[in-house]
Amino acid sequence: MKKTSTRLADGRELIYYDAGDNTVRDAVDRRPLEPTVTSSQVRRDPLLGDSVAIASHRQGRTYHPPANECPLCPSQGGRLSEIPDSSYDVVVFENRFPSLAGDSGRCEVVCFTSDHDSSFADLTEEQAGLVLEAWTDRTAELSHLPSVEQVFCFENRGEEIGVTLGHPHGQIYAYPFTTPRTALMLRSLAAHKEATGGQNLFDDVVARELAEGDRIVLETESWVAFVPYAAHWPYEVHLYPKRRVPDLLGLDEEARTEFPQVYLELLRRFDRIFGDGEPPTPYIAAWHQAPFGALAEFEGVSRDDFALHLELFTIRRTSGKLKFLAGSESGMSVFINDVPPEAAAQRLREVASS
Repeated sequence: MKKTSTRLADGRELIYYDAGDNTVRDAVDRRPLEPTVTSSQVRRDPLLGDSVAIASHRQGRTYHPPANECPLCPSQGGRLSEIPDSSYDVVVFENRFPSLAGDSGRCEVVCFTSDHDSSFADLTEEQAGLVLEAWTDRTAELSHLPSVEQVFCFENRGEEIGVTLGHPHGQIYAYPFTTPRTALMLRSLAAHKEATGGQNLFDDVVARELAEGDRIVLETESWVAFVPYAAHWPYEVHLYPKRRVPDLLGLDEEARTEFPQVYLELLRRFDRIFGDGEPPTPYIAAWHQAPFGALAEFEGVSRDDFALHLELFTIRRTSGKLKFLAGSESGMSVFINDVPPEAAAQRLREVASS
């Protein structure tokens, strides 16, 4: 992998990740951009104890542009985009309309391919492996910023999810705090460790799924994917490396080599859940990594106790119908799932690639 860092016309950082070592990236951003101005701030909710990002400048962000005006396609002739070069393998750049900025963290965009009409599932294993390298590199770099406590790599796919740009891409949020979801896991981790005399909750969850077997979706030497016992979403898969590591940086060479094949197979199965002729399945793919900040409030827990894992889920519950977060989910955070996890796992096994 070759990494080339440059700056866009308004001062934002852009990084090319290339599979070839000899690729030269010297294109200049020729757009007449003014310096980016953001008004992001983080406010803490005193009742719930969580944090909310206030980012009013995002109201004017790009919204469903036509394909020939896509800002994530490479620049061609007189059509200038966020990527100055005329081609790219994988590229990462600072979001022009970030939810978090400055002392409130950082937001980046990850473009998986220059092909506007493809998706992550269409990538080759080599391309998917390059995305993994980019995620890992950005996690390492962002973790060193003084304002960053946790790094979150994710992809939103599909208009139903709220995606406003059709080009295959994901995002990275670098938070200045430990996110509420992670804090809940850390509290459960600490409680389990104390109650069992030192056992690791993540290890026990994975061991249970492997032992029971009926929710396993696929398994390799280094990875296991399963529908969790208490799945929140109609079709939800958790992907764990079998050797527990706290973050993407901890993955060994065997796990990195196997990941593209495993992940691409999961994404392709998701597109086959609802049968032939159905539109692409909308989904969210979310990497959970241990925070880089202090864990003093979670007594007895260290970063190495956390288990890196990816959660992949869709809000589509059946053909033509979505799972909406209504009163119970949005008002009380109590999910009601219409699809039994065992049935979801069975369906995801049925649609395996032949």
